[in-house]
Amino acid sequence: MATVTLDNLRKEFDNGRIVAVDDISLDVADGEFVTVVGPSGCGKSTTLRMIAGLESPTSGSIHFGDEDVTDVHARKRDVAMVFQNYALYPHKTVEQNMAFGLRMSTDLSKEERRERVRETAEMMGIENLLDDRPDELSGGQKQRVALGRAIVREPDVFLFDEPLSNLDAKLRTTMRTEIQRLQNELGITAIYVTHDQEEAMTMGDRIAILNGGELQQVGAPKEVYNDPTNAFVGGFVGSPSMNFLDVSVDRRGDDVHLVTDDGTVDYVLSGDIAARVRDADGTEFNLGIRPEDVGVVESGRNTVRTTVGVVEPIGSDNYLHLDIGPDFIARVDSDIEPDTGDVIHVTFDQSDLHLFDGDTGESVLKRTRERTASPTP
Repeated sequence: MATVTLDNLRKEFDNGRIVAVDDISLDVADGEFVTVVGPSGCGKSTTLRMIAGLESPTSGSIHFGDEDVTDVHARKRDVAMVFQNYALYPHKTVEQNMAFGLRMSTDLSKEERRERVRETAEMMGIENLLDDRPDELSGGQKQRVALGRAIVREPDVFLFDEPLSNLDAKLRTTMRTEIQRLQNELGITAIYVTHDQEEAMTMGDRIAILNGGELQQVGAPKEVYNDPTNAFVGGFVGSPSMNFLDVSVDRRGDDVHLVTDDGTVDYVLSGDIAARVRDADGTEFNLGIRPEDVGVVESGRNTVRTTVGVVEPIGSDNYLHLDIGPDFIARVDSDIEPDTGDVIHVTFDQSDLHLFDGDTGESVLKRTRERTASPTP
C-alpha cells in the first residue's frame, strides 16, 4: 500500500489561459478512502488523471510514499483506475479482460494469471461470467468486471473516476456498498471522484470538495457537513441544500440581532455565538440553516411568520417550501401537513445556524472560533 501526497498541484491548458487545477495540496493516508466531489468542471477528474499519470501537471509534485512520481510514466505507476465507461475490450472474454493488465505489467505465468483472475472473480461474484464477452453483460456486471480487473493487479493505489454514473439508482447503491466492502477488505489506498455529494459523503473516510479548480475543504463527512468552511461547501453538501438568507448584524446594546432587509427575520443571538458575531468584521452576512434544522412552532421569540408555498411529501418527511427567502425549505416530520397557503411560524436553534461573510463567503463563526483558539504571539 502507499500514501499519496499532492503538493501545490496545478494544471493549466491553452498556454495558461485556463487553470483547471489551482495549487491543490492533499495528503491521503495509507489505506484511506478519500472521495473527491464538486460540480462539473471543478477539476476533480483532471486531478485524478494527474495522479494516474495520464496528464502532466504544469507545476507541483505527486508522491506515492517516499517516491516522487510526478514525471513517472503512467505504465510505471502502481495504480489501477476504474472508469465511468467500463473501458472493456469488446472482443475479449471477461477472463481475458481481467488478465490483460497482469499480462502487460507482471512476469506471472499464464497459469498464475488465470488463478489470480479466478480468485478475484469469486470475490466479485462473477466467476460464472469468465467466458462471456462484454456485450453479453448487464451494466452492473460490466462494472464488476472493471473493478475485478483493477483488483487483480493488487495495486498500491486505486483510482475511481465516477464509476457508477451509468448505473440505475438501485444498482448504484448496491455497487457503492460493494466498493466499500472491497476497499475495507483489501486495505488499498483509494481516491474516488464523483459529482454525487451523497455518494461522496457515504463512501469516504474523508471528503475533499473542489470548486473552480481550488480545494475548498477536506475533512470527515460529518465534519464537513456540520462545520462547512464557506458558503459554497455549506450549499453543495447536503440534500435538500442549505437555506441562505442575506442578513445584517444589528448590535442593540447587549443584544445582537440578525435581521433581513424586509424585517421578516429578526433573530436575537445569545451567549458565546452572540459574542463571536459581535467581534466579527463587517455587518453584512449570509445566514445558512439546513432544512432539517427548521422547525414548525407556535408564535414566539425568534420565530418567523411565513406562508407555505408547496408541500412535498417524500414518505418519512415533508418538504415545506416557504416564502421566507429564495427556495427556502423546511424538512419536517410527515405528520406535519399544512396546506398550501397556510400561514405558519418556524424557528431554528442558534447552535444550528451558519454565518458566512457576505463578500468572501468564509464561515464567520469558524473564523472567529479559530481566532479565539489561537493565542496572539
